[in-house]
Amino acid sequence: MADSNIQPPPPSSPPKPKVHGLALTPLTQCIHYSTPLDIIAIKHACCGKFYACISCHNALESHTPEIWSNQQRGEKAVLCGKCGHVASIGEYMEGGSRCGGCGEGFNPGCRGHWGMYFEVD
Repeated sequence: MADSNIQPPPPSSPPKPKVHGLALTPLTQCIHYSTPLDIIAIKHACCGKFYACISCHNALESHTPEIWSNQQRGEKAVLCGKCGHVASIGEYMEGGSRCGGCGEGFNPGCRGHWGMYFEVD
């Protein structure tokens, strides 16, 4: 007789996406941005690859970067280098410079660069 109280193991979390960049740390910091708060990587609309920053993208790709439109705010495109949570663009932009997965703080100065990645009003 099988024990009906036995629960299956929880599904394993998906693997952390590969992050591209120059002189990357395990937290996704790069040669261009390496403060303790520079721990995000952004998936680029043009190539679908996560990069530590736009400068790393431009150094390693031969195409022009494209930005995510306002209609794509649901796209899972912002990776927390601390916990691996991949936030939607909307979640990231509305998150108060904090990860929605682990609560770790992000660099609030990144907001000044959003126009390089996302359509902003």
